[in-house]
Amino acid sequence: MVLDTDQDWRAHALCAQNDPDLFFAAGALEHKLAKTVCRRCPVRSECLSYAMEAPVDHGVWGGLTERERRRYRRRAPQGDWRTLLANSA
Repeated sequence: MVLDTDQDWRAHALCAQNDPDLFFAAGALEHKLAKTVCRRCPVRSECLSYAMEAPVDHGVWGGLTERERRRYRRRAPQGDWRTLLANSA
């Protein structure tokens, strides 16, 4: 599947088929369930890129919570969070 740039990826996101509250809840159980959806999502990397670059400081995006995204941003040398994330996988 080829996706256009901008935010056309959102139309293919699995989260759109679920209750949005799941992705913006504060609880650990909700985070775990949201991440389960993210792992199967065909546009996970586009979603995470959007959340990291915007930056979005709320909710689960691309399989990471706001706290996890902030940690990667802080630890990334010269803002290269993609390399840091790839090396930690």
